[in-house]
Amino acid sequence: MNVRQYIAAIDQVDSIKRYGKVSRAVGLMIESLGPEANIGDVCLIHRPTNGKAVMAEVVGFSDEKLILMPYAQATEIGPGCLVESTGKALTVKVGRGLIGQVVNSLGECLNDSKLPKGLTSYLTEQSPPNPLTRPPISEPIQVGIKAIDAMLTVGKGQRVGIFAGSGVGKSTLLGMMARNSSADINVIALIGERGREVREFIDRELGKEGLKKSVVVVATSDQPALMRIKGAYTATAISEYFRDLGFDVNLLMDSVTRVATAQREVGLATGEPPTTKGYTPSVFAALPKLLERTGTSSKGTITAFYTVLVDGDDLNEPIADSVRGILDGHFILDRKLAEQGQFPAINILKSISRVMSNIVSDDHLEAAQQIRELMATYDENSELIQIGAYKRGTNQVIDRAISYHPKIQAYLKQGISDYHSLDASINQMKTLLNGGA
Repeated sequence: MNVRQYIAAIDQVDSIKRYGKVSRAVGLMIESLGPEANIGDVCLIHRPTNGKAVMAEVVGFSDEKLILMPYAQATEIGPGCLVESTGKALTVKVGRGLIGQVVNSLGECLNDSKLPKGLTSYLTEQSPPNPLTRPPISEPIQVGIKAIDAMLTVGKGQRVGIFAGSGVGKSTLLGMMARNSSADINVIALIGERGREVREFIDRELGKEGLKKSVVVVATSDQPALMRIKGAYTATAISEYFRDLGFDVNLLMDSVTRVATAQREVGLATGEPPTTKGYTPSVFAALPKLLERTGTSSKGTITAFYTVLVDGDDLNEPIADSVRGILDGHFILDRKLAEQGQFPAINILKSISRVMSNIVSDDHLEAAQQIRELMATYDENSELIQIGAYKRGTNQVIDRAISYHPKIQAYLKQGISDYHSLDASINQMKTLLNGGA
């Protein structure tokens, strides 16, 4: 036994606890004079009237004062409350025992039960994998939705944005993906959701079968901004843990827009200047750091689906535009299609999977392109067709598009409880083109 190592470790231990004290609180921000801490460290604010300390994170400093943001509501905190530094960043407990659990942004069970034993601590903030160690995406993954598997095939390790306004079916689509996907594990992040919707999503959209292979991370809209941000980081960290074990993981985050909104709140509270549509510079710096953590690695894959809320169905608003430039594809949910009763309301012509051509067979790609051409032809001439101004026989291409239109529309529709394998979806598409129903 090397006693010198133990003696050296003992010499480095600081046996004296050092505290700071709260000096000011404005809005979301709490200032404290001391203790020694770095940006990103977790501190404990001790309340005199309540024995339970409030966890807070160091988000900045001014002169010698720390700027803290609490993870919980800052109640019963006053001038002079003691602030203790933990000396480390936020960690959560992860492990296989976490599968089937619903946790908050700090990794604690939401049903007031204790976490299973045998879990290990894992930092919520990690660096993205080295670009040169990322294998290229070469294999498709089954999503279980015909329109996506056949027309917008997703690869293992691809990152896709689902863009839509409110009430167009994003949550329903995520639930179908979680139940029908061929991935080993689902990690579902519900960020900024209404409290009512959380239980409804778990019971109705996800179901018992979906929950058995899922970990759900919840940060509701009433929680502080930092908790909503950490919900996204915690879900990503859990996904990374399982990816490093060699699993194929699905990360489903609803929604990245609410993460950006929470980051804007933090930025404004710490004194950042508002820029595009009120978003602070830190928002556009944080998005790629978060989104680039998913994808392929030398050990496993994280196939990520991020929903993006678009105000007034404007796909060019700042967050949507930024996210679309980072990800490997985007699915557009169209309100007009939803109003016509087509679910999932995916606008195939406006959507794209940037890796599809690299992961599917030539005959699959050719069939998908033929259907796209038929849909585009019908869409270009839809007004003439609907008002009866187009006469059959004028153009063979348009005639063919008209004859195929009802078959294509019927093919793209899918019930919430319907299940279709990847091969079955492709075969149905080829049968449709060859004159089948």
